[in-house]
Amino acid sequence: MRAVQVKEFVNGPNDLQVVDVPDPKPADDEYLIDIHACGANFFDLLQIRGKYQHQPPLPWIGGAEFSGIVINPPKTGSARFRSGDRVFGSTQGAFAQKVCVKPEFLHPIPEGWTFEQAAALYLTGPTSYAALVLRANIQPGEWALIHGAAGGVGLAAIQVAKARGAHVIATATSPRNISVCKSYGADHVLDYISAPQWETEAMKITGGHGVDVVFDPVGTISQSIKCAAWSARLVAIGFVGGQIESIKVNRILLRNISVVGLHWGPYAQRDPDAVPKVWAGLMEMIKEGKFRGTAFQPDGGMKRFVGLRDVGRGLKALEDKAAWGKVVIDLKAEDSGSKL
Repeated sequence: MRAVQVKEFVNGPNDLQVVDVPDPKPADDEYLIDIHACGANFFDLLQIRGKYQHQPPLPWIGGAEFSGIVINPPKTGSARFRSGDRVFGSTQGAFAQKVCVKPEFLHPIPEGWTFEQAAALYLTGPTSYAALVLRANIQPGEWALIHGAAGGVGLAAIQVAKARGAHVIATATSPRNISVCKSYGADHVLDYISAPQWETEAMKITGGHGVDVVFDPVGTISQSIKCAAWSARLVAIGFVGGQIESIKVNRILLRNISVVGLHWGPYAQRDPDAVPKVWAGLMEMIKEGKFRGTAFQPDGGMKRFVGLRDVGRGLKALEDKAAWGKVVIDLKAEDSGSKL
């Protein structure tokens, strides 16, 4: 099969290469999946440079999020899916034509969803839901401040907050991204480039009350405290802005606020009982039409990402913040007779 294999760490996504590798051989308890689409994530950019906390031994195949069709179910145990079923999931090696995956990391593609939409769901959806529902306990009528709102996890967070009855203030940049945030349900969108003192605007929007919940994948907790309401809950998701903050604890005390983190990946080992509850809540939102896919769609400024040869271009677009939503590469749109 063809795959994006990393034999040595690279300087950036443009250095990635598509090569021929042997087809994966599933263990007796694994599914074999024909990948139709794969998602690009920020940690992929760290991993290909050797800077991520989880580095598989070289050589390895990049990518960790996919959707596709079951080729073969496991030989042991009671298989939830059969050959031909449409599924999405996560495992190392998703930048390839085929992948092996354990049953616990697979879900059925929601009815009416495309493979591209499903390839954007596995990490962004539960991360946003767990952060806002489990960690922040967001309530109807509260004000939620969603940072990095035009990204995949941000657009997911907007929808979760709205479904829970909250008022949403989103931060983003550029007229295009602001329009996208509004299309996903944001009540107000602040451009943090043209209005760097966005915390002042947030206070005005809330009538001086402040925001009750902050969802932050960027690294803006310190500035967000300035517009936090009494007893607000601030959730740190990541640091895509590039800076890891230091916060003076007295500011947390004086406003009676809580600052917590959300690292969704380890929940499967650390708090396994929470995982099915999060997925059940998310799938119910999808069934009710309150959550739609966050995969980037062409808008005139950028072409679709098609074929494994576009994995590098997709990761570069993610790194440069050139695409809104979740960057997804469609592996089946390319002519099957062409060379990847």
